[in-house]
Amino acid sequence: MKRIFLFIALVFTVAAPQAVAAPAAAAQRIVFVTDWKAQAEHGGFYEALALGLYRAHGLDVVIREGGPSVNVPQLIAGGAADFGIGSNNFVALNLVKSGVPVRAVMAVFQKDPAVLMTHPRPDVKSLAAMKGKPIMLGDAATVTIWPWLKARYGYSDSQIRKYTFNLQPFLVDPNAIQEGYLTSEPYSVERAAHFKPQVFLLADNGYGGYANLVLVPQRWIDSRRAAVAAFVAATQEGWRRYLYGDPGPGNALIRRDNPDMPGDVIAQAVAKMKSYGLAGAAENIGAMREARWKDFFVTMSGLGLYPKTLDYRKAYDLSFVKSGKSPGR
Repeated sequence: MKRIFLFIALVFTVAAPQAVAAPAAAAQRIVFVTDWKAQAEHGGFYEALALGLYRAHGLDVVIREGGPSVNVPQLIAGGAADFGIGSNNFVALNLVKSGVPVRAVMAVFQKDPAVLMTHPRPDVKSLAAMKGKPIMLGDAATVTIWPWLKARYGYSDSQIRKYTFNLQPFLVDPNAIQEGYLTSEPYSVERAAHFKPQVFLLADNGYGGYANLVLVPQRWIDSRRAAVAAFVAATQEGWRRYLYGDPGPGNALIRRDNPDMPGDVIAQAVAKMKSYGLAGAAENIGAMREARWKDFFVTMSGLGLYPKTLDYRKAYDLSFVKSGKSPGR
């Protein structure tokens, strides 16, 4: 809720009136929407809010959690939210393709957490070994990771089976293969079925996209650049403190917004983000590189997902973060 500060100074004295101090400048309000319900993958944003880092940078940030029916790009484009999370490079490039002036200004995850997982089985020990086998995919995956898998490993569309975000079909079929998120589905399987699935992180097999991007409208970059820079700086510090300090303050706000989120699920997600190096080194959080964006676009346009003439550079703005060396690059 927007706060209105009313300062009234009444001085009743026979002496000369004393100067009244001017009120402090109002903090810049920013409504930031996430790409799913509150979870550890949003931890650094919540940490920055909990520790007052946004406020210290002159911002009044409100975090609104997303969910299955929340379209982040649509909310930003329509002005219902100011900034938001773009789950991966495809979101930013699709905005360019649609002519919507919104850019990624930082990438929290240097590695996309997309995975394929299987039951423990001796016949599948690599992504290449999944060729010809049924794979359960959500709708979004069929136009993002799937074209890359087809090109790299020779998969065919006949392998696709529907993933409805219900784990039961996977749990009951020892031959099942399913997409997921490194920090989510594998642990859900362990909790529900008491076995540890085999997990294949696409980013460790050549899939080069960023993830957990901060999306900002071009109009903000043009007219309120200092506010964008302040948001990026506070968010970077929030993520450093969440991953390499005490995540407790951020977790408390996550569970406030999403009371159904168990503490053990949050803890294992944080552990995996760190052990797999999803965010990179502490000093490198948020970094993006021109070469990686170009490589990603060249690969995906070569697969026919984008016109080769698309000005992909409109998908991002590198001026708010350093171009650090990303893992494996």
